[in-house]
Amino acid sequence: MTNNQTMAMFYQNFMEEVLFAADKETSGWTTEDFLTSVMLEYLEEAGEVTDPIICPFRGRGLQLNAYAFSEDCENIDIFVSIFSDNDVPRSVSQTDVDASIKRAIELYHRATNDLYTAFQKDNDTYEFAISIFQNRSNIKTVRICALTNGLVKPIPFKNITIGGAEVSFNIWDIDRLYRCVSSGKMRETIEIDFEEKFQKTIPCIENSTSDKYSVYLAIINGELLAALYDEFRDRLLEKNVRSFLQVKGGVNKGIRDTLRDEPDMFLAYNNGISVTAESVEIVRDENGKPSIKSIRDMQIVNGGQTTASIFNARNDKKIAADLSKVFVQMKLSVIQSTEAMDEIVPRISTFANTQNKIQVADFSANDPFHRRIEELSRTVWAPAQSGMKPQNWFYERARGQYADMLSRESTPKRKKEYKETHPLFTKTDLAKYENTWDQLPYQVSEGAQKNFHKFMLRLKDYKGFVPDEAYYHNLIAKAILFRQTEKLVQKQQYGGYRANIVTYTLAFLSYKTAQRIDLERIWKEQTLTPALEWEIIEVSKFVQKLIVNPPGGANVGEWCKKEKCWQAIRDYEYVISDALQGELISVARPTAGPQPATSSIASLTEEDQKLIDTVAAIPAETWFALSRWAKETKNFQPWQRSLLFSVGGVVGRGQKPSIKQAGHAMKAYNEALTKGFSI
Repeated sequence: MTNNQTMAMFYQNFMEEVLFAADKETSGWTTEDFLTSVMLEYLEEAGEVTDPIICPFRGRGLQLNAYAFSEDCENIDIFVSIFSDNDVPRSVSQTDVDASIKRAIELYHRATNDLYTAFQKDNDTYEFAISIFQNRSNIKTVRICALTNGLVKPIPFKNITIGGAEVSFNIWDIDRLYRCVSSGKMRETIEIDFEEKFQKTIPCIENSTSDKYSVYLAIINGELLAALYDEFRDRLLEKNVRSFLQVKGGVNKGIRDTLRDEPDMFLAYNNGISVTAESVEIVRDENGKPSIKSIRDMQIVNGGQTTASIFNARNDKKIAADLSKVFVQMKLSVIQSTEAMDEIVPRISTFANTQNKIQVADFSANDPFHRRIEELSRTVWAPAQSGMKPQNWFYERARGQYADMLSRESTPKRKKEYKETHPLFTKTDLAKYENTWDQLPYQVSEGAQKNFHKFMLRLKDYKGFVPDEAYYHNLIAKAILFRQTEKLVQKQQYGGYRANIVTYTLAFLSYKTAQRIDLERIWKEQTLTPALEWEIIEVSKFVQKLIVNPPGGANVGEWCKKEKCWQAIRDYEYVISDALQGELISVARPTAGPQPATSSIASLTEEDQKLIDTVAAIPAETWFALSRWAKETKNFQPWQRSLLFSVGGVVGRGQKPSIKQAGHAMKAYNEALTKGFSI
């Protein structure tokens, strides 16, 4: 969204997003639920919520539209929505807001008791209720948030306590969302006045050697840093590093041990945190020495692990860390302009992040991959089907592009026609399709944003990859495959966990067919064959049973995020029907191809020779089939496919490949096996 977009334009585009979501979905949701879905997408981008789960439920005196749990289940977000079907934002009364919040309070209260008994285990709401019941003694904070596309006047809420948990209240109306988005930062600006809030300032050393930024070096107390994270959570972390905030790695164990055993040595052992800001207010003592009084738009771009670990140590009774003895080095960079911030902050995030040995990916929509997909989506039209208008799938590289195009259509009829001829898919949709096809359903189950980040990390391994029209055809075929599967699964009325069932069903079929489903045929016909639809339904039946009955009575949602879940489903005994087998891409041996000479295998180590012998022992027919499979399924780079064919020729002539050939071939062979390739 451009910064000069008016509130009226933003509301119109926002409602277009809601209505379009309602048009393409088949889940049985109400418009209120689609409002929830779209608004939470914005709030997730803004760092206000992590991994929200849409879970519509209304009962007598109860309401739930969505929820989110922290990993340790100590912090719960409950969302209730108020939808207004108006052309312009209307005022929402405090009475309506209070009523929704009271329904959410009662819902939480009931969930700490026996609400879970009212649902079957395969129901989405069951997981919400049973998770709260099982963790009721550990829950520390509950945030109840009302979402609305209307306008709400400020309401002075007071926190309450339920069963030892502090319950706070929050409202996101359309005006607050507009201000957040139009700020250009896609987050609410954090303003911290240390003197007012903590009755202290932070002594610092100041340095200004550039017209682009100023730097302040300071030492911040562990108690203060933990308090800041407690209040602002992920909003305090620059967007690129949120995905890497884990508390299980070896580095964090080292931090934990230092906090517990040698808190006074933390400053010496730890690299500290890097922070950026829009501005700071400096005060000086009688000797002119500077201190930081306040910071506007504080963002931790490096040191998220450190910050979260200190916070967790404060709350973990087993560690019993004395944070009064903990001090952390802070480098604060104040960026002078928005333009400079967009350029400098990602670099600081990348270059400074060495403590946890993480290569921070650039998740920007400006990545060349996404720009190329956008170009293809604007120029490549799907084949016209009998009695139907040709379609031009619309890739939304940046949020708001599709709504902007719709706003140019002058009448409801024209808008409807545009939606029919320009199906929408987004960056997170693309990542969902690709990671499902590549048999990573447990990553897809982690949620749209986390899955997208992991897809981008995978993409970084294919440097220089430029999508072509053939790739785009396959991508749209995967989109059709995914969306048709959603509809087929919905018709089975399993009760819940549709998203998990869909990704696991398709990942299983991808594996079981060795990715030989004819994507080009799906592209040309813009639909699935009856045989493929039948297979999807059959596979979804046992997938659903395995998903909703995790071992040891584990949480279904968390079980779906584990690779062990995928292993259990992948290894399920199942035979593809003859009808679908007849439609799969053939990987018969090619009759022609390059026949390069072999290289010398002299001066090899024993390990090298063993690798070469292993490759030579695999029949030439297998290498030819693998080369054909890779080409037909668009796996591997062209040079890899050629190499596999060459290895087949070498082995077929009774010779042995070079160590270089053997290394590349074996790596591709093993990767193909994990994707279901067999002969």
